[in-house]
Amino acid sequence: MADRGCPLEAAPLPAEVLESLAELELELSEGDITQKGYEKKRAKLLARYIPLIQGVDPCLQTENRIPGPLMTAATSKPQKSRATNSRDERFRSDVHTEAVQAALAKYKERKMPMPSKRRSVLVHSSVETYTPPDTSSASEDEGSLRRPGRLTSALLQSHSGIEPWLDRVIQGSSTSSSASSTSSHPGGRPAAAPSTTTALAGLTAHTHIDLHSAPPDVTTGLAEHSHYERPQVASVRGIPRGHGRNVLETADGVPVNSRVSSKIQQLLNTLKRPKRPPLKEFFVDDFEELLEVQQPDPNQPKPEGDQMAVLKGEPLSVGTSGPPSLLAALQLWGTTQPKAPCLTALDTAGKATCTLTYGKLWSRSLKLAYTLLNKLTSKNEPLLKPGDRVALVFPNSDPVMFMVAFYGCLLAELVPVPIEVPLTRKDAGSQQVGFLLGSCGVTLALTTDACQKGLPKAPTGEVATFKGWPPLAWLVIDGKHLTKPPKDWYPLAQDTGSGTAYIEYKTSKEGSTVGVTVSHSSLLAQCRALTQACGYMEAETLTNVLDFKRDAGLWHGVLTSVMNRMHVVSIPYALMKVNPLSWIQKVCSYKARAALVKSRDMHWSLLAQRGQRDVCLSSLRMLIVADGANPWSISSCDAFLNVFQSRGLRPEVICPCASSPEALTVAIRRPPDLGGPPPRKAVLSMNGLSYGVIRVDTEEKLSVLTVQDVGQVMPGASACVVKVDGAPYLCKTDEIGEICVNSIATGTAYYGLLGITKNIFETVPVTADGVPVSDRPFTRTGLLGFIGPDNLVFVVGKLDGLMVVGVRRHNADDIVATALAVEPMKFVYRGRIAVFSVTVLHDDRIVLVAEQRPDASEEDSFQWMSRVLQAIDSIHQVGVYCLALVPANTLPKAPLGGIHISETKQRFLEGMLHPCNVLMCPHTCVTNLPKPRQKQPEVGPASMIVGNLVAGKRIAQASGRELAHLEDSDQARKFLFLADVLQWRAHTTPDHPLFLLLNAKGTVTSTATCIQLHKRAERVAAALMEKGRLDAGDHVALVYPPGVDLIAAFYGCLYCGCVPVTVRPPHPQNLGTTLPTVKMIVEVSKSACVLSTQAITRLLRSKEAAAAVDVRTWPTILDTDDIPKKKVASIFRPPSPDVLAYLDFSVSTTGILAGVKP
Repeated sequence: MADRGCPLEAAPLPAEVLESLAELELELSEGDITQKGYEKKRAKLLARYIPLIQGVDPCLQTENRIPGPLMTAATSKPQKSRATNSRDERFRSDVHTEAVQAALAKYKERKMPMPSKRRSVLVHSSVETYTPPDTSSASEDEGSLRRPGRLTSALLQSHSGIEPWLDRVIQGSSTSSSASSTSSHPGGRPAAAPSTTTALAGLTAHTHIDLHSAPPDVTTGLAEHSHYERPQVASVRGIPRGHGRNVLETADGVPVNSRVSSKIQQLLNTLKRPKRPPLKEFFVDDFEELLEVQQPDPNQPKPEGDQMAVLKGEPLSVGTSGPPSLLAALQLWGTTQPKAPCLTALDTAGKATCTLTYGKLWSRSLKLAYTLLNKLTSKNEPLLKPGDRVALVFPNSDPVMFMVAFYGCLLAELVPVPIEVPLTRKDAGSQQVGFLLGSCGVTLALTTDACQKGLPKAPTGEVATFKGWPPLAWLVIDGKHLTKPPKDWYPLAQDTGSGTAYIEYKTSKEGSTVGVTVSHSSLLAQCRALTQACGYMEAETLTNVLDFKRDAGLWHGVLTSVMNRMHVVSIPYALMKVNPLSWIQKVCSYKARAALVKSRDMHWSLLAQRGQRDVCLSSLRMLIVADGANPWSISSCDAFLNVFQSRGLRPEVICPCASSPEALTVAIRRPPDLGGPPPRKAVLSMNGLSYGVIRVDTEEKLSVLTVQDVGQVMPGASACVVKVDGAPYLCKTDEIGEICVNSIATGTAYYGLLGITKNIFETVPVTADGVPVSDRPFTRTGLLGFIGPDNLVFVVGKLDGLMVVGVRRHNADDIVATALAVEPMKFVYRGRIAVFSVTVLHDDRIVLVAEQRPDASEEDSFQWMSRVLQAIDSIHQVGVYCLALVPANTLPKAPLGGIHISETKQRFLEGMLHPCNVLMCPHTCVTNLPKPRQKQPEVGPASMIVGNLVAGKRIAQASGRELAHLEDSDQARKFLFLADVLQWRAHTTPDHPLFLLLNAKGTVTSTATCIQLHKRAERVAAALMEKGRLDAGDHVALVYPPGVDLIAAFYGCLYCGCVPVTVRPPHPQNLGTTLPTVKMIVEVSKSACVLSTQAITRLLRSKEAAAAVDVRTWPTILDTDDIPKKKVASIFRPPSPDVLAYLDFSVSTTGILAGVKP
């Protein structure tokens, strides 16, 4: 005890006093006495001795709770309690240890701080609050509570009693298991005198201890001889003696005050032990380590070209004669050309319902802007301020009111957010749209009177609150609801800066909806770039079939048209469904110079054009195909040109373009009179594309993709192609990557999403050496493609449709095109097919969902699915995980009638798709199954016994209960085979029903009891031996539909010793496809006879069958419908259990025949 600087032997206490103090300690630890009572009794016991020792020995001013003899006895007994930082070997698992180490390494790579204990803000861990350890040792009872010691004025006399204690604090003494500093509780003893504080502060300054860090690092730069790390304890525990009696430390390292009994402390000690994990956790494998890693094909194509250079477009010319801004153009045309037509809307009959002039557009927009700024108030304050977002909710049949609302918001310096009209409360993606509105802070929605009446209503008559939507105020902007502004009123709108002009919504691959912000400067640059690229002129007529609220329909039909005083004829989608030729008819009647369509519109026009002779398309100088980025649009373009070229359509008129919500218009093909190069096509190998490599092929091959160019990059823009994964390195000239654009005419950000904004809108492409290609950031377009000859842009797919299976990439559009090519109009309802991927075993798996026609039968469905799987396998060399067919008109629809892909995927994952036919093929596409388990020779130390199961290691095998060995008994030998069991059942329980055959309505059509099945099997066996003249061991093909006849024939073969081969019968309406499969199985199985029903027997020998196979080569065919009632002399009994029982053949979806011998 001399190392503490205060030997107790200097002033020993009497034995009876020491005994009383010990009993007092025990009462306090057991909770039988309060702290206050303890202090009173202890002070009473020591009252007579305190005056004798004051000023004699400083060490006695600390708490002398247990004298030297007791301390010696306590230290002589080793502590039996488990170390708090030791790990229970029962719960040790090598697999889990490796996982933890991997997680730690991952944290280290990410440079993230490891989790540490929290400390209470009420506890200040300074040297002043440290309590020096008293002279007593720790008790045997780990659960006993300790009280804090005191600091007295004796500390001023010498530092000899402080320095050793402080050194032990610095070194992390083993008597302390607390990871954080302790302090005396406010309810404990008073703090030391100010002079004591000064002394300790001096020591702190001398040793340079930072005691305010959490947790304190006491092992660095303090004591050179200290190597002990303070253990991190994550449980409630008592503080060792010398660090406070009534202080506990919680799992977060926060000292708390507590007075508990030993039973409660025992409960705490029990709770701090590691919990036994649930049984299922012992069998969770680390799939990342156990899955087979697909090795790259050494023969796979690799890019071999040079590194591409940044492609720069033509300069953007800013004419001095045109309006300086979009709103200036609106004012100019509205005041100087008020009667010039701006927009013509059509009804579902194709008649013009309204023609909006530039004068009307200007005046109505002014009225709306004035109303928004001056007539909408909330608590005597304007409801809207400049920069606020406003939702525009207008149907696709009302472009006039949408245009007024859009320009009214721009004039009022508000930000329009166009969205789709919610038809029901459960619209696909409606909740995500509500999230966008909420994140944008939208509180007002503009709509029309007719649209508001069609919205779902609440019981109060107001517009219902849609799920996930913020509370909205609805404003009807029809003329009678607006206020005419004063003659001298004019909005102070600034539309040339970097402020947000409008927000366009975009639905991502996962289904989330984000808002792409477009600034005023980007909007103006986009209008000027489109004017220059398309050669738009004043008073031209444009026919627009697209959605005017977003994308190219908005850019051309609402913005650029006003910039150039054009006349737009808007074709509603409802009219296109009724009359697909309506847009062509309007081009002819209005002598339109330009038309804005999609390849879908061209395709449906081809189907409806028969009989239309008065069609002339010679007025068109540009037919802009907005979805030219879809590689399969070339087929519609070529077919449309072949049909309408004789009706005035010139080949150079077709102008595909590529665009994205983030980059706006990326590229567009120009006619030759605008300086565009001749169009080009590229025939590419799909195998090369799946590896991201360009390989030119020939059109004669099946697995090729023919793509057309989408023209040159926009004026004033620069483009490059970067790698899809990892850092944005420039691709090689023969490599597929993501197209990036640098231009002032692009979107600026995702509203409110700074993280993904930086990744998409602020990409800096770099060369292979890591050198940035430009000092200005690029915008990722989400388009996959390359730069071809003549600096033409080619697009082969979209990033949203990319599916990475193994190491190969596949595009959803390519899979859809292959599925539609099987039977596009015969089976799939209106071509409605959705393709997406789901993650299975850390890899993408392809899922194909299609709507089948209402009159399709189950047989037709499976025939079509089998053919689709074969086509995808042969063309794309990839398997389909699941192919599901749903009834017509049941898939969730997008606003313009297409399939809502993300909602379809969500329903599939949730099991809410409700398909009528499903074909799962995991064996053809899941190629990275877990590694085979290895049987451990013995249970190692990393395993533990849980009941009768061995856990910890991967279980190498699982075995069921062993069958009882009854072969030695006569009873077992009597019923060793299935045929024996049927005979026994026919004698013991003859009337017991074995099988019931139900029809499609669920009614019973036939039954088979034990005796009936036995007698029918005897008749079949007799027919095989007499008519077929077969011997035991011969193979017999059973061509039956599922039913009792098949079961009877099966047992009949067993009765006579023949080997049955079950074969699915051919389909009467599709003999050409199904009958060769039957013939192949019969021949491969070497069947000596064919058993079937009378109807199928006739079908096998019919003239239709003769066209598919050679009917003369059939073996003996027996009809089992009218066989005589005969019994066999003796039922065959196999000489051993190893004799072949039956053969089972299956034909895979790719045409591979496989047989199994049970």
